[in-house]
Amino acid sequence: MKNRSGNRPEGWILVIALAASAHTWAASTPADKDKTDVLLSAMQDEMQRAQTSLGNLDPAPYFLSYSVYDQTSSLAVGSQGSLVSSMHGRRRAVDVSMRIGTPALDNAHAQNRASAKSSGSLPLEDDRNAIARELWRVTYQEYRKASKAYLNVKTNTQVHAQEEDTSPDFSQEKPPTYVDYKDVAPTPDQRVLEKLVREYSAHFRNYPYIYSSTVLITSQKTLFHFLSTEGNHVVAPSAFIRVAIQAETRADDGMELMRVETFQAESLEHLPAESEIATRVEKMASDLKALREAPLAEPFDGPALLSGRAAGVFFHEVLGHRLEGHRQRGEQEGQTFTKKVDQSVLPEFLTVVDDPTVRKISGMDLGGWYEYDDEGMPATRVEVIKNGILKSFLMSRMPIKNFANSNGHGRSQPGLMATGRQGNLIVSSTHTVKDSELRQQLIDEVKKQGKPYGLYFEDIQGGFTLTQRSMPQAFQVLPVLVWRVYADGRPDELVRGIDIVGTPLAALNRILITGEKTEIFNGICGAESGQVPVAAAAPAMLFSEIEVQKRAHSLNRPPILPSPSIDDGMSGKDAGAKSGAKQ
Repeated sequence: MKNRSGNRPEGWILVIALAASAHTWAASTPADKDKTDVLLSAMQDEMQRAQTSLGNLDPAPYFLSYSVYDQTSSLAVGSQGSLVSSMHGRRRAVDVSMRIGTPALDNAHAQNRASAKSSGSLPLEDDRNAIARELWRVTYQEYRKASKAYLNVKTNTQVHAQEEDTSPDFSQEKPPTYVDYKDVAPTPDQRVLEKLVREYSAHFRNYPYIYSSTVLITSQKTLFHFLSTEGNHVVAPSAFIRVAIQAETRADDGMELMRVETFQAESLEHLPAESEIATRVEKMASDLKALREAPLAEPFDGPALLSGRAAGVFFHEVLGHRLEGHRQRGEQEGQTFTKKVDQSVLPEFLTVVDDPTVRKISGMDLGGWYEYDDEGMPATRVEVIKNGILKSFLMSRMPIKNFANSNGHGRSQPGLMATGRQGNLIVSSTHTVKDSELRQQLIDEVKKQGKPYGLYFEDIQGGFTLTQRSMPQAFQVLPVLVWRVYADGRPDELVRGIDIVGTPLAALNRILITGEKTEIFNGICGAESGQVPVAAAAPAMLFSEIEVQKRAHSLNRPPILPSPSIDDGMSGKDAGAKSGAKQ
């Protein structure tokens, strides 16, 4: 899940007038039950010291926050039944956020957003003096960066024309205080992770036509500390374990073929049973064999059916990114939905919410769950579209016109500025049929349109979308398992080598009906604020029209040299024959 609008200069036009106002800093004092938390106490002491010294400077900050991510991480990587890498470590990452000026206009305005954050690493030990010294160093580093940016912002407002959206740069919020030190999940034994990657990756040894395969298990526990001069502090734990399995092969025409399966849960105990994961690994291998032999698909525009997982990824890419708040502001953004609030943007039978507070659906953990966002705001359920009508956006603390406050969706990886991001995007429908009837519905639509076939998208691995107005407002979604469903009764035919393309306003209004069962896709989404875990949940959907284009690929031949013999004593010649490699 990748958004290609990230990491680029925005070039926004600046003009907001600086309004003089007084701001009182009020760093919170830890409650009695928090006094044993040396880290939180040291953060509070250093923040009080910073507000005293920096408050006397010109320009002086009006807001300062410390975010500390105390993370314990484990990683095990396996291939061909052997351990490739194994690491276990701990880090305390600190982000210092500073705002100079006023909420109406500050150093983080427009393309200067990165000036509001500096990062470092704190000592792992609860050494108060060592922690304070690093906080002091990063705070002063951030002040120098922020004050310089603020002077540039003030200069630019004098020479640039007025922006279309003159909202403030920072929202006014009622700061929450929340403390939770519970151990949310046991730390998995590193030897168990190593054992699992060996076992899962060993399955691919039986398939010489799979040229590359990797099993990666990552586990991470985080205790998040947030403290700000608004008078609040947050201590919140989180944990996840993620299994990513990837296998690749190549068709005779040089096309690269890949299958990826991911599993994510709060703890090792919540993952699917080893037997279930092993079954999915075996299916990956059989899928790749079938794809190597499948014919190339041609460009097509017609009826299509997306499985629930595929529909979830589709909505994440095509709709979800365009509902993120910061994409509604700035002269470079396409602003697809900015002026469509209270207007129809989807068929009336569809409702879309983003709810990071939901941990599970149908017993399956959701990857986008969190309690507090990376700006210290509580996670909130947001009904972005109700019965097809656009109602809201996913907001960080950067206001946009008519949406002045955060709704707990300010997300980032450590070291980057938080922006409005998706968490758990959930699509529901009131116009459904039994899932077993959707295939016939697709065939009926194919016959109605006089097409020879429709397409069934069984699985999608990801995609990307473009949101800047300097580029086409388009998306590209990357399917991995696509079937032609013929109207004349011929068996379904697996095809390869196509991507779903289109523009959002047209594509989203071609949904005819959905299935009843909600399916879930857990993944990692990348955008301006980095990599964050997300989930997308949706029922299967029938589209009256979806456009696909040919996928680019190399012309490299499959390996000429046969793969090495495998454990059962198969000769290199036999292995090469089984793999289909040309001699």
